[in-house]
Amino acid sequence: MTDTAIEIQNLVKYYKDFKALDGISFSVKKGEFFGFLGPNGAGKTTSISIITGLCNLTSGSVKVFGHDVVKEYRQARPLIGLSPQDFNFDPFLSAREVLIFQAGYYGVPRKKCKARAEEMIEMFDLGQVYKLDYRSLSGGQKRRLSLARALMHQPPILILDEPTAGVDIELRHFLWDFLADLNRKGTTILLTTHYLEEAEKLCDRIGVINKGQIVKLENKDKLIRSMAKDTIHIRIGTPWQEFNWLKEFQYQREEETGRISFFENKENLSKILKHFYDSKSEVIDLEIEETTLEDVFLQLTQKKQ
Repeated sequence: MTDTAIEIQNLVKYYKDFKALDGISFSVKKGEFFGFLGPNGAGKTTSISIITGLCNLTSGSVKVFGHDVVKEYRQARPLIGLSPQDFNFDPFLSAREVLIFQAGYYGVPRKKCKARAEEMIEMFDLGQVYKLDYRSLSGGQKRRLSLARALMHQPPILILDEPTAGVDIELRHFLWDFLADLNRKGTTILLTTHYLEEAEKLCDRIGVINKGQIVKLENKDKLIRSMAKDTIHIRIGTPWQEFNWLKEFQYQREEETGRISFFENKENLSKILKHFYDSKSEVIDLEIEETTLEDVFLQLTQKKQ
């Protein structure tokens, strides 16, 4: 296998006259935890559907560990496990049968399918419901089953489309810990999510798509730093003065509270504090509002509205 798990080049997708994907290109490295973010209708699910063979591309190419998903689909498909946004289980199968059938589709021997299903049932705490059909499962149990099904054939790539949508906090944190551990053990993960805290916690690199185009592709921490607009709030105990050095910074003074808000990255904090110290001003309160991935996401997507 190559060191590139997924490689997308100039991918275009039309639905009749609607261009859902407008020549996007990006790659996901082997072993990477990649966040694929964008508003509703941006093209995330269409991209995933093309990668997994659920949707035909109009033009461009997609390769999975070097295998073209169109020309070499028999080699490419088994390399991916997909947990989709919407549940698509056979309503006549029990949870255990869903898992066994899934592994069978990928040629896993029946005896091994059963053993693997038992392993997944235990891992995802489905022991009390594995005999029930999926219509009898709670929303959280369905999410667990969906992820278990995606991992049945032990694929090197896991694609997750909104994996924690609608689950409670306890399950969300369980899934975060599980996915982080899975990634540490070598599984490449591509994640779409509307919980930006989730992407910020888990992902190494972020790709932002909007209206069918990639608007940003960057290491997560570098992306946040490059678009950071932190706010530093400082309140001083000495009478207000029109300090000459304030001209160096973007700031706003609040008359009622006596607080000065600096619209500067937190890296400038030491410089600001030194100015106050040199002017013999007593700093009695300090607060920093840091830029988050959510702030960056809104900046990138709102520019394209």
